[in-house]
Amino acid sequence: MTSGPSWLNRNVVAMGATSLLSDASHEAATAVLPGFLLALGLPPVALGVIEGVSDALASFVKLGAGWLGDRTGRRWGLAVGGYTLTGLMPLILAVATTWSLVLAGKLLGWLGKGIRGPLRDAMLAESVAPEARGRAFGFHRAGDTIGAVIGPLLAAAVLAIYETATSTDAFRAVFLLALVPGLLSAATFAAFVRDPGKGAAAGLSFRSAMRTFSRPFRRFLAGVGLFGLGDFAPSLLILAATTLLSPSLGIVGAGALAAGLYVLRNAVNALGSFPVGALSDRTGRSVRLLAGGYVTGAVVAAGTALAFALSIDAPAYFALLFVLSGVLAAVQDTLEGVVTADLGGATARATAFGVLGTVNGIGDLVASAGVGLVWTIASPFAAFAAAAVLMLVGSAFVFAIPPEAHHA
Repeated sequence: MTSGPSWLNRNVVAMGATSLLSDASHEAATAVLPGFLLALGLPPVALGVIEGVSDALASFVKLGAGWLGDRTGRRWGLAVGGYTLTGLMPLILAVATTWSLVLAGKLLGWLGKGIRGPLRDAMLAESVAPEARGRAFGFHRAGDTIGAVIGPLLAAAVLAIYETATSTDAFRAVFLLALVPGLLSAATFAAFVRDPGKGAAAGLSFRSAMRTFSRPFRRFLAGVGLFGLGDFAPSLLILAATTLLSPSLGIVGAGALAAGLYVLRNAVNALGSFPVGALSDRTGRSVRLLAGGYVTGAVVAAGTALAFALSIDAPAYFALLFVLSGVLAAVQDTLEGVVTADLGGATARATAFGVLGTVNGIGDLVASAGVGLVWTIASPFAAFAAAAVLMLVGSAFVFAIPPEAHHA
């Protein structure tokens, strides 16, 4: 464990700062990406495919990166490289003129995200005592989402100074600005984080690593996977708000407001992450709390479907949806990590986080691409209603995991 008087030690603080900078970068880009694609004249399915394929790539890379980190013990170096790749993503987006270049930029960024994720989470879990993991993950996610507030705020400010509704110049300026904190994140991780692990698990094959997982952890992964089939990317919620608000506000005005609502979502996420983690430490009911958060996600999807069915264009209504989305994010981002750290075992901890990422990635591909496709060929109501049903099924499955399995 990293030295320090409490769970709030150098590694925890440095990882929080790193994620703050990284999220300020890629969340600024995420907040304006739907509007950028609309300005380029691309259909909703383009955003769904870009998000789904990118998330899937990141998740499959997590599986290999986690195992490689366990086997070689080179978790720190691989994580620094991952942060660097993600930091370079906005540069490609800034020069993109077609959906293929947007996809290439997103793939580069999410490749880095896939490499760094399980390695960082494993190091974070090992930097504190087991009974403090909820607070450590909650603190980290709070830093993560503070950056996700700062980034879209800067993006919204840049968009607000442009008056034309057809130019892509404003969006490209946001991408260039996002490059700065992205590269600083890699430098911060490299300078201040140290790997608290005991080194490589010599001879650990991928199959052997998978065999170390307990039955409760396997059941947990199944529940996460079911929920993930409906857990569409938040950028699709931004696109929904932008689409319904554009007739009255114009595309840039609606895009700026949607980016502001995304800031609200991330603020709720930041404020809720630590309390959620602390509550899980105190009650030991991380799985049940996570299931409750999943139900909130289903409510967001159903509410978005209702907005399209009734042609709702009230900013206050969308503000409520984004707040609930922030509650989901606070619970999901914090407690999926805590449960994985608790149930995944110490022998192949980075691999366990990699498997979690892969399960989520399969769901992301189906949910994001699926919602975008159904939106395009059928209707947005059908797309979000189907997502709500799938998320409810996943919620019920996670809630049904026996209480005695929660501390396996």
